[in-house]
Amino acid sequence: MANLFERGDALGPVKVVHVREPSVGLRAVLVIDNVARGPAVGGLRMAPDVSVDECMRLARAMTLKNSAAGLAHGGGKSVLWGDPRMPRENKERLIRAFAHALRHEQDYIFGPDMGTDEGCMAWIKDEIGRAVGLPASLGGIPLDEIGATGWGLSHAADVATRHCGWALEGARMVIQGFGAVGTHTARFLRQKGVRLIAASDTAGTVHDPAGLDVAQLVELKRAGKSVCDYRAGEKLDRDAVIDIECDIWIPAARPDVIREDNVGRLRTKLVLEGARRARHPAGGRE
Repeated sequence: MANLFERGDALGPVKVVHVREPSVGLRAVLVIDNVARGPAVGGLRMAPDVSVDECMRLARAMTLKNSAAGLAHGGGKSVLWGDPRMPRENKERLIRAFAHALRHEQDYIFGPDMGTDEGCMAWIKDEIGRAVGLPASLGGIPLDEIGATGWGLSHAADVATRHCGWALEGARMVIQGFGAVGTHTARFLRQKGVRLIAASDTAGTVHDPAGLDVAQLVELKRAGKSVCDYRAGEKLDRDAVIDIECDIWIPAARPDVIREDNVGRLRTKLVLEGARRARHPAGGRE
């Protein structure tokens, strides 16, 4: 507990809430980092291996991001321990229980993040009356459906390559984390002439120097399958994705995937960060 307090600074966090409800198997944490500009907004991340440390760092990132965007909101983040691929009814039970436990936390507004989507936000909205990232049927903008983050990354790639003096068209990309962000990033960059040569998810990596069919990979993911179910290409371990030589390497899943112990394995011209805080502070300049 003392260490938790020592990690704070002048910005925050202002509150860390641990939630446990054994009757439904709920273990979760909320970090409200800063509310100087208004109620904190930040996504709910669901994974079997989330941590308080990850939640604190992501909450700080939301404070900085919301402030930079000029929003009247502070930063926060919540994490829930569990496999997001569990049966939908079990996932709904956990998320509703977490939202209900935080019903009086007026300084935090849920949003979607890794492992959660617009449907999850609809459950939260129904439970406590506040959430962002709602489905279109509830008046929200379905950001995952339209691929807003992927579009932004494709634009960033265009700007970065022009600044560095090399062509985006014909470049080779590798995507670590072929999920909501990764699939749309691949789709938008493919339209700009970039060739996807490798992609990974929790099951492993698929690699083909001649290029992977982005549309087929997207359909596999929509069907709940893995990139390793792709009909062609070489199948590798999940961690092997960092060793594949390319022009653009895109981390699009968890934080801290680029660390001091593996940064030397990267063989790329450009790292295009789709994941929040993809680099551990010891793995390269932030």
